[in-house]
Amino acid sequence: MPEGDTVFALARRLRPALDGQRLAVGRLNVPAHATADLSGRTVLGHRTVGKHLLTDLDDGLTLHTHLKMTGSWTVTRPGRRLPRRVAPDVRVELGVADGPTAYGITLPVVQLMTTPDAARALAYLGPDPLHDDFDAALAAANVRADPRPVIAVLLDQRVMAGPGNLWANELCFLRGLGPWVPASDVDADRLVALTRKTMRHSATVPGAMQVTTGDTRPGRQHWVAGRAGKPCLRCGTTIRVVAEVPGDPERRRTWWCPHCQPGPPPDRPRG
Repeated sequence: MPEGDTVFALARRLRPALDGQRLAVGRLNVPAHATADLSGRTVLGHRTVGKHLLTDLDDGLTLHTHLKMTGSWTVTRPGRRLPRRVAPDVRVELGVADGPTAYGITLPVVQLMTTPDAARALAYLGPDPLHDDFDAALAAANVRADPRPVIAVLLDQRVMAGPGNLWANELCFLRGLGPWVPASDVDADRLVALTRKTMRHSATVPGAMQVTTGDTRPGRQHWVAGRAGKPCLRCGTTIRVVAEVPGDPERRRTWWCPHCQPGPPPDRPRG
């Protein structure tokens, strides 16, 4: 799932292909930037803010992209091209002469702006647990001040930038929190510390990407996410699901173990 750790790992994969390289090809196949030509520019680096990927260029511009649920990136070796059937879905093409080419495919967000404008556009985001300068105190204060269900608060990128639906569900389980417990009632410091620890582990340890149980076998990587109707891996209680997180415009699902995660029930339980 495209969450902060996914994008963090993506930036790490793009760096050896593009960072410090002069672009021979730089196409943005989106209406807003159809005439933009990035060739001749040098890629200064790739960085992330939560789920957002930023590609900084040497002329003061930054390419901002977001995967959401449909986007992906692939890097081809020198002399290799994408299959012809994929070509219509390419939104970004960044190629190095006699070197690799990075393709952004079906990206919902592609924006070219000045680097200061990019910073202002993302200024609303909360602290990023994957950043070295992560402000844990501010993140905990954001959680502590919010009376909404903890599942909704963990999804709010203004509180912390990076956690998505998988991490919100798994963190609630790992902390023994019913998803609808008010965030203002939880131990915010411990929740934030766990978020940082688990997401950094996922993003930096080979083979650990979004494996929250430590078990990489199919169907056993997650405690609750995607496991509706199956027995809890800890206590055997049937995992339940509701189809919508209250107040979530993306209408994401919430999974939980009624035994391991006591708390108020959802409004419309199913599963």
